[in-house]
Amino acid sequence: HFKLVESGGGSVQSGGSLRLSCVASGQNLDAFAVGWFRQAPGKEREGVLCINGRDGTTFAADSVKGRFAIFREKGKNTVYLQMINLTPEDTGNYSCAAPVSPVFTTCVSDDIVAGEYDFWGQGTQVTVSS
Repeated sequence: HFKLVESGGGSVQSGGSLRLSCVASGQNLDAFAVGWFRQAPGKEREGVLCINGRDGTTFAADSVKGRFAIFREKGKNTVYLQMINLTPEDTGNYSCAAPVSPVFTTCVSDDIVAGEYDFWGQGTQVTVSS
């Protein structure tokens, strides 16, 4: 099914911005939900944002609401994570993920859980300095 590849990570200072890309191959991503997750050293994996596969409805964790946004580029098999006003607490390895099915049971609330997703990229590192 999907192969997902993330890019766009890097090192930025507090208050900076980054845009991460998730590019899929293997099938058309547009009808599938996509989630972004992050994991920092010493912390559990955290669901950050997701976009559903029906009408583009998005959900975000409380920690990033108002600062992060998720977008699709339809026809290019690409989903972006736009991050602004970054803080050191945003540091982590960011991965995108997609489910095996396009049914509308993934990404339906702010509870963005890894168990709803089946295909994962290798991740891209985001480091935010003080």
